[in-house]
Amino acid sequence: MRPLDGIRVLDFTTLLPGPLATLLLAEAGAEIIKIERPEIGDEMRLYRPRFGAASVNFALLNRGKRSIAIDLKAPVAIARLRPLIDSADVIVEQFRPGVMERLGLGWEQLSALNPRLVYCAITGYGQDGPKAQVAAHDLNYLADTGLLSLAAGANGAPVVPPALIADIGGGAYPAVINILLGLAQRNRTGKGCRLDVAMTDNLFTFEYWAIGNGLAVGEWPRPGGELVTGGSPRYNIYAAADGRYLAAAPLEDRFWSNFCDAIGLDPRFRDDAADPEASRGAVAEKIAARTSKEWRTRFAGRDVCCAIVASVEEALADPHFAARGLFARKLTADGRSIPALPVPIDPQLRGDKTEKSYPALGEANSMLTEEPSR
Repeated sequence: MRPLDGIRVLDFTTLLPGPLATLLLAEAGAEIIKIERPEIGDEMRLYRPRFGAASVNFALLNRGKRSIAIDLKAPVAIARLRPLIDSADVIVEQFRPGVMERLGLGWEQLSALNPRLVYCAITGYGQDGPKAQVAAHDLNYLADTGLLSLAAGANGAPVVPPALIADIGGGAYPAVINILLGLAQRNRTGKGCRLDVAMTDNLFTFEYWAIGNGLAVGEWPRPGGELVTGGSPRYNIYAAADGRYLAAAPLEDRFWSNFCDAIGLDPRFRDDAADPEASRGAVAEKIAARTSKEWRTRFAGRDVCCAIVASVEEALADPHFAARGLFARKLTADGRSIPALPVPIDPQLRGDKTEKSYPALGEANSMLTEEPSR
């Protein structure tokens, strides 16, 4: 048995944060019933490129789920959903605060029907506060919390991050953590709870060092000027002779010493605390003198904490990840298969079925009660 076998989740979410959260629950055994709009469904179904009838983005995030298409504004919607509400363990929703209440599907309304519900609401700014109703996306959340100011490019301006940090690290992952904690609490008390997952709130965790430095000693971080933001030669990205890049992170003294020996750094620059900028420039000059292939060979077998920056295609072909079985599970559609999205759940908790598809819109509508005849 998987740890969440027998747990039923009604998923009212779209796009990324909620669907990724419920994907993790599904991989651990939960039954995920995705509630979608008739005809259109989750907006992500329409994205490109396609994998089968839907976008590959939708397919990756909704593997192994079921789909019900229903107009939540219809007067009979609650009655038709009632058996599922009664049998559900978890509700996950991602609307702006107040929307689910207006639909008759808010926490107070549903917990009165099913007191054991763990009700998780994922929003950008939370259920209350001055910004609760503000429209925003991942980049805005990063900007509001100061995190974006720490990601500076060569000209000192913030750069667009390559990952949706707020959606995943501030939304999906905290939602799963809190849902599991809510279920554990319910096992003791018999009562469900309401979970308020605000993506912006959860981004401050990523800034622990910046907050600590600022609050404790008044040293607020400078973009591109701190240990992990490009201000140290020990944690930086250097261009090699062939146009590729080296990610160097020999932070500890023993790694730094090994790194300096490997690149043949002049002893004058090994004390990087004396003049970090000069040391960084000297390292950059050394790295620029050889190709990435030469550096890969030279660093092999040494504890230097260095890696050549790989493309996504190269990373997927890395023998290490293949040996780990990271892409062994498959997503199928129309006779084709591609590797399923890797998720941070131990394989022993995920069950033996390795090939799964994603749901067609409304394929599980038989689970609804019949619409009353007029």
